[in-house]
Amino acid sequence: MTTIYVIDGKQTPTLEDFWRVIGEAVNGPGGYFGKNLDAFNDCLRGGFGTPEDGDFHFEWHDHAYAREALGHAETARQLETVLTRCHFTNRERVAAELAAAKVGRGPTVFDWLVEVFEGETPGRLVLC
Repeated sequence: MTTIYVIDGKQTPTLEDFWRVIGEAVNGPGGYFGKNLDAFNDCLRGGFGTPEDGDFHFEWHDHAYAREALGHAETARQLETVLTRCHFTNRERVAAELAAAKVGRGPTVFDWLVEVFEGETPGRLVLC
């Protein structure tokens, strides 16, 4: 039987909230399911609460709200943090991504998350 994990998009106004919501969807209150894109990618591969047989999918309810909330403003906020921590060889690229986000261009946090879902669990994300 397929396990279905529900992500409540109205509870994801920030990336930090997304990490909390998906952690709780998979592993219950206080649950962990990644706190950065690399960890999230690893968690989707299995062994962090999802069935080992891979028989699961995610339903992202109110994804339109999440798409808006995790849009360019949130992307710029996240990239500002990344810029303060990244290796000096990446600063030019991150600064360019930040400048684009500030004017409403380029991929958003929502896009980043969907890309990870599709890369690790193709066809297992349903936007509702």
